[in-house]
Amino acid sequence: MNPSTETAPASHEQEAAIGAPLPHESAELHVSGEACYTDDLPELAGTLHAALGLSRHAHARIVSLDLRAVREAPGVVAVLTAADIPGENNCGPVVHDDPILAIDTVQYLGQPIFAVVARTHELARRAAALAKSDDVVRYAELEAVLTAAAARDRKSYVLPPLHLERGAPARNIAAAPYRLAGEFEVGGQEQFYLESQVAYAVPKEGGSMLVYSSTQHPSEMQQVVAHMLDWPANHVTCECRRMGGGFGGKESQSAVFACLAALAAHKLQRPVKLRPDRDDDFMITGKRHDAVYRYEAGFDDEGRILGARIEIALRAGYSADLSGAVATRALCHVDNAYFLPDVEIIALSCKTNTQSNTAFRGFGGPQGALVTEVMMDGIARTLGRDPLDVRMANYYGIGERDVTPYGQRVEDNILAPLTAQLLASSDYHARRRALAQFNATSPVLKRGLAFTPVKFGISFNVPFLNQAGALVHVYRDGSVLVNHGGTEMGQGLNTKVAQVVANEFGLPLTQVRVTATDTSKVANTSATAASTGSDLNGKAAQAAARKIRDRLAELVARTLGGNAGDVRFEHCTVSTVDGAMPFTQLVNAAYLARVQLWSDGFYATPKVHWNAQTLRGHPFYYFAYGAAVSEVVVDTLTGEYKLVRADLLHDVGQSINPAIDLGQIEGGFIQGMGWLTTEELWWDRDGRLMTHAPSTYKIPAVSDTPACFNVQIYRNENVEPTVYLSKAVGEPPLLLSFSVFLAIADAIAAAVPDAPAPPALRAPATPEAVLDALDALAGGAYDPIATNAALSTDSTTNGVREHVSVSGTD
Repeated sequence: MNPSTETAPASHEQEAAIGAPLPHESAELHVSGEACYTDDLPELAGTLHAALGLSRHAHARIVSLDLRAVREAPGVVAVLTAADIPGENNCGPVVHDDPILAIDTVQYLGQPIFAVVARTHELARRAAALAKSDDVVRYAELEAVLTAAAARDRKSYVLPPLHLERGAPARNIAAAPYRLAGEFEVGGQEQFYLESQVAYAVPKEGGSMLVYSSTQHPSEMQQVVAHMLDWPANHVTCECRRMGGGFGGKESQSAVFACLAALAAHKLQRPVKLRPDRDDDFMITGKRHDAVYRYEAGFDDEGRILGARIEIALRAGYSADLSGAVATRALCHVDNAYFLPDVEIIALSCKTNTQSNTAFRGFGGPQGALVTEVMMDGIARTLGRDPLDVRMANYYGIGERDVTPYGQRVEDNILAPLTAQLLASSDYHARRRALAQFNATSPVLKRGLAFTPVKFGISFNVPFLNQAGALVHVYRDGSVLVNHGGTEMGQGLNTKVAQVVANEFGLPLTQVRVTATDTSKVANTSATAASTGSDLNGKAAQAAARKIRDRLAELVARTLGGNAGDVRFEHCTVSTVDGAMPFTQLVNAAYLARVQLWSDGFYATPKVHWNAQTLRGHPFYYFAYGAAVSEVVVDTLTGEYKLVRADLLHDVGQSINPAIDLGQIEGGFIQGMGWLTTEELWWDRDGRLMTHAPSTYKIPAVSDTPACFNVQIYRNENVEPTVYLSKAVGEPPLLLSFSVFLAIADAIAAAVPDAPAPPALRAPATPEAVLDALDALAGGAYDPIATNAALSTDSTTNGVREHVSVSGTD
């Protein structure tokens, strides 16, 4: 790996200047094992443990439910069903179609039917497993719809279809010099957070409840628990210090666990913890939406798109969950980096009898943009052009060709200079020539190279969610405490917020502490999602700190002379042109002078608006940009591939913390690569998820990281007045992984250079998918030696020798 020089180590005592690559605020705790997660909290006396009894069918009517055997199982204290819920039996975040516990009908295999509360975690699990017995739950099976394609054909949706049209795409496609039509599919993705879902509910005095939840949305957990118990919200407090990963999977779907832990704690008046094992977590919770596409495009000699039509059928699962917002973002990211003058986009949220799919890093954006990148490659191969040239011919312009299909202008376009910089640093053109020479003499191994850009909109596409609050306290010793509404899931949000506050007061990072997210401190917060964590909470914390700083500046001006506007806070000192004093001395003086040393801050993102009926508006405050060049080698005998080099250049505006941002870029890229290559979710014909554990579901490992991994931050400043002119970095880099998938497709195309059509490679590009694409491209069973009959024997020998090394672990 060749890390950027911007990741040079920094001392903990280093000034918390914006742009300093400071360590994560919990780095030492993570490494030492002292970092406290929800499951690590000391268990109070009398704590009980819960587990869930799950459905055995994808779609069935519950004929009978006899829980006597479960209640009589060793260690069981109580068994709870939907009848025990005093309030609303619903945990759906938008539409009330998501029961906490099934009542009459189960709608997916793995749906919770009852909760067992026992003395230990193991005893609860053993009792819950009795749900597999016909003596406990008897069913009458109903017809199940399992795939998005099947649901689309039946017009079975959880929400009405979205339809956006600009211009006359059908006419332009028909009149274009060239036309391309195709179908494509991409699989879903399990969030696979290292810390599973977990909630710990503690009854408190006066009929109230404290819920510790591993969640990206404490305010929503507070609300859904309150509705479930039929309580006012002020009776429920939700707290989250940190998560061991979230990736969207703990935005809405932590609710069922928080609700059932709280229900049991309320019924029994004892603390209750609910932590599903990994297998159950897989079976209960939703994933990234998989999708099937139908597309067609008309284009000219340069590959410039004249008209396009794209249909995205997303597998929503059995309930709406967040599918409406995911489909909307997918629709708004179909354009990616390209101006589509005449276009029709249809996004379908298909109802299936599978887990209700939910948020995942990118939130529909990757599914929307991917199909267009596949289409760009198809256009290039149809014309016999380098896909890079076709992409650049379709780029958004500046001052023209700059309006998205949904009506927002691309005002901060840096695609051209960013692309030029990456092409130069990656030596793209020379490598493209070298690959052609290699492939001409290698029958078994084929190399592929791909360049893909990213334009990613930043903001929640539901405008009212773009708000945040924070509290800042300055103590008499000069230390600072910060609380905000965002949640820390390893992404470095608390570190960035602490840096912002430290910088406002001119203090080192060690003097600022961020506390657990708590609904009793900052209320009505939005989820930490949509890459908005630092944008929203950083601005809110900055606003709070500036209120205190302004009060202190007025006191300094009265004490030392000068104007409050000229007071400077830096290096733990406060100064004017007439004098200076230590920050701690000033704080003590402020306390004695009865100056308020705490404040709240609030921030609402400006400019964003959206019309959900017309699908037009300004849904994004700004765009983040990036590009990647990836090179792979594919073994055409086995379908295996290896990523040998990746060059990434990504725009984060003016970075608050380059070390954290580079980590997000690298991690997002590898996670996206996993989605598109190895992470295959597979349901059998009964609707049972068969890839529900690390033994069958393959996330990328360290060995999958390319030996040559060049990651750089594009030097830029946000044109919008975000916190220190930074840009979001959580989600956009995941789309850079498109280059890996398309590099594999490029290698497949090189294996059958005279094929009449582009390779039909599905995602994830598992070895089986690669072999299927090779066979389809060759018109039957692919034979690398016969296909490359003109190659010499020596070249074949070299190819086989390389085959051995590529398939190994080097």
